Amino acid sequence: MSNSSNQPFELEQNIAQWREFVLRRAAILEEDADELESHLRDQIDALLERGLHVDEAFLVATKRIGNLEAVSKEYAEVHAGRLWRNIVWGGDKQSWNTDFYLALLLACCAAVLFHLPKLFGFTPETHEWVFARNFMLFCLPMLGAYYVVKHQLGQRGWYWLIVASLGIATVINLMPWQDPSATQSLSLLHLPLFLWFLVGILYTGNWWQTDGRRMDFVRYSGEYAIYFVLLALGGAVLTALTIGMFSFIGMNIEWFAQQWLIPSGVMGAVIIVGWLVEAKQGAVENMAPVLARIFTPLFTLLLLTFLVIMLVSGRTFDVERELLIGLDALLIVVLGLVLYAVSSRESGKAPSLFDRLQWLLIVSALLVDLLALAAIASRIADMGFTANRTAALGENLILLVSLSGYAWLYWQFIRGQWSFALLEQWQTRLIPVYAIWAAIVVFIFPLIFGF
Repeated sequence: MSNSSNQPFELEQNIAQWREFVLRRAAILEEDADELESHLRDQIDALLERGLHVDEAFLVATKRIGNLEAVSKEYAEVHAGRLWRNIVWGGDKQSWNTDFYLALLLACCAAVLFHLPKLFGFTPETHEWVFARNFMLFCLPMLGAYYVVKHQLGQRGWYWLIVASLGIATVINLMPWQDPSATQSLSLLHLPLFLWFLVGILYTGNWWQTDGRRMDFVRYSGEYAIYFVLLALGGAVLTALTIGMFSFIGMNIEWFAQQWLIPSGVMGAVIIVGWLVEAKQGAVENMAPVLARIFTPLFTLLLLTFLVIMLVSGRTFDVERELLIGLDALLIVVLGLVLYAVSSRESGKAPSLFDRLQWLLIVSALLVDLLALAAIASRIADMGFTANRTAALGENLILLVSLSGYAWLYWQFIRGQWSFALLEQWQTRLIPVYAIWAAIVVFIFPLIFGF
């Protein structure tokens, strides 16, 4: 294997970064760090003598030191993915092709699953809620299967995937839904989020409980969203051109595009994007932080402008239902932006202007969330609890806790009081909370508020 990164591997710089990471722990003194660094250098020298490249030696040495000291092990977990990618980037073409063909096969399986109910007389036109309930169940388990094979999770991975997928599909389809209903709509809105966390467990494999791998999953989710949007835009243009070209020769294939081409493309894209994220990860890692830096000031300006207008107009508690839905959607997008900005930042860097702007965005979102909570509480006091109001209340309370923690930890980091690692820990520890809330809305709300 060879290092094909664009920049040469700087051993001393990486050792310094590792040492800085070690010293962030209060129990580690300078002399302790000196001893650990000495162990690390001895391991690197021994590995270099055996013929390893310097980047390979550093990666293996941090893992070996990790067996001796938990703090170095944590560093290895957080940074090993980036180091390993620098070592093997573009090296194994056969593996690259195998992964692509595997993703292509599973993409075809997802498309076939979507159309399978048509053999039994179920079509999106006549049974739209049946397809709505199973839409994500057709494709996300296939994405999970891709990672079971790729990450070699074995029988345990297959057992987890099959039992979870069949269990969720059975419960969702056997519930006595009244079409349409508010609880069914809420359940179907939260089901993709819950399924995504199950995919995350398969993506992170045997290390899903570690902060480092959870952070990798957050990065993966952000990069996945970027690639999916790009692929969707390209697919939309291709579909429009295809319909246009056939219309020029007098053939109307719009029905074919709507009933077969577009659904099959969406199903397949879910799996193909999962392959793309890892196959072309270097390109997205350069692009995604740039997008975060572009949209952070724009969203900050939007939220501040909204707050000023609401205060000037005096409508702080008189917020319509449609506006509340829009605010919640905006806050979720902002939270996603913060999640990715934190996960893509180098934890060892000093606070910058962008960190201060990020803190301003979080505080602005927190104020908007408080405004939304006040409006929701007012509506509940006037008209009582419903499935929609309870879901909105719960989600805004979770956002309140999440954004408050971000605001406080970011402020302490900017002041130089605490390390950025605490922000990363806060972020990764909240991931199960989001998953549990999604599960409550999907499975518990129908039992409480009716089907």
